[in-house]
Amino acid sequence: MAIAKRLLSYLREKEVGYLLLPHPRSGSSMETAERAHVPGDVLAKGVLVRDGERYTLVVVPSDYHIELERLRILLGRDVDMASEPELEAFFSDCERGAVPPIGPAYGVETLWDPETSLGREPQVYFEAGDHEHLVCVTGEQFHELLSPAVRGHFSHHI
Repeated sequence: MAIAKRLLSYLREKEVGYLLLPHPRSGSSMETAERAHVPGDVLAKGVLVRDGERYTLVVVPSDYHIELERLRILLGRDVDMASEPELEAFFSDCERGAVPPIGPAYGVETLWDPETSLGREPQVYFEAGDHEHLVCVTGEQFHELLSPAVRGHFSHHI
């Protein structure tokens, strides 16, 4: 697959130059960072949360944990992790678990924590939609891709 169709369309629409980095198949974001030989703090991951029928894609580095209670306070609503079928519905052009952290490409509300390393890195990597490729963009481009996103502090380094 290499890169998900909706993600590719969004990158083209935003005129973002990117590199596609192949890596050995992986099963988690930390494993992806290891196999792709990129630090965990520059690999962005997307986590889909929900409260009833409202969904939000939460973006943090792969070596960070989401503080769910802090996230609930920030959003002003009770959220929990979305189920696998819900993830598959939103990211139907992606392999299971290979969620690109670019919510605007999928029409989903997005929240990211700019106080993490993603807010200051010169390059950021993220899932291309499968378990064998990463997209690499500049930190500035990453900020532009997430310009519609809400910002707030809700995570911590592992």
